[in-house]
Amino acid sequence: MSRLFEELDRQATPIGDISLRRRLEPTLKIDVFEVKIGEDGLMSSLITDGEEAVSTLGLAATHNDPLDVVVGGLGLGYTARTALDDPRVRSLRVIDALAPVIGWHERHLVPLGESLDTDERCEFVLGDFFDLAANGLQLDNAPATYDAVLLDIDHSPRHLLDEKNAAFYTPAGTERLAQSIRPGGVFSLWSNDPPDDAYLTVLSAVFDTAVAEIVTFPNVLTGIDTSSTIYVAAVA
Repeated sequence: MSRLFEELDRQATPIGDISLRRRLEPTLKIDVFEVKIGEDGLMSSLITDGEEAVSTLGLAATHNDPLDVVVGGLGLGYTARTALDDPRVRSLRVIDALAPVIGWHERHLVPLGESLDTDERCEFVLGDFFDLAANGLQLDNAPATYDAVLLDIDHSPRHLLDEKNAAFYTPAGTERLAQSIRPGGVFSLWSNDPPDDAYLTVLSAVFDTAVAEIVTFPNVLTGIDTSSTIYVAAVA
């Protein structure tokens, strides 16, 4: 039987101590993996529908084949794993600014770590996605442009983990992002807030199409549905 609680790793980072914890969820009798910064919850394996929808809705919006994909934000790996489940994906580069998070996957400490680490299409990239996006997502040994950019880092375009990320969501930042995406390609973004008309206007001014789709899924603990917004913007 699983332990009721176990801290698997704790390391200092520029944004505070980050920890990986595993606990037994008593109502469901399953192991839940949680990431915390200090005592603030960052992500959990209990509800992953939003992270998965970034990939499913984003990749459904492109007919390109094969696909070279960038994921911004590794986390517990659900966005990346869902992308790799699409047989069109030829290469996947997952960018994360926190070395411990990448290390958890390489050490197979998290449920999806081994499947990502051993997939030859998948490469972990240590770096700040927003800094890299401002410079055209030019990565070592990578294509000049991509068929899909899937992003799940900030809480929303207005609720940021770091205020410097705000430039990414401006018209100028969005223009730079679009230059990294091939014809027929897509940008997909997870948000914990309701659709933001102002941000959708920014996307619509740069991309050929842009939509904000609300995805609703059950919260297994509260019994109350939870919603996220997935923005999908495409290049014709």
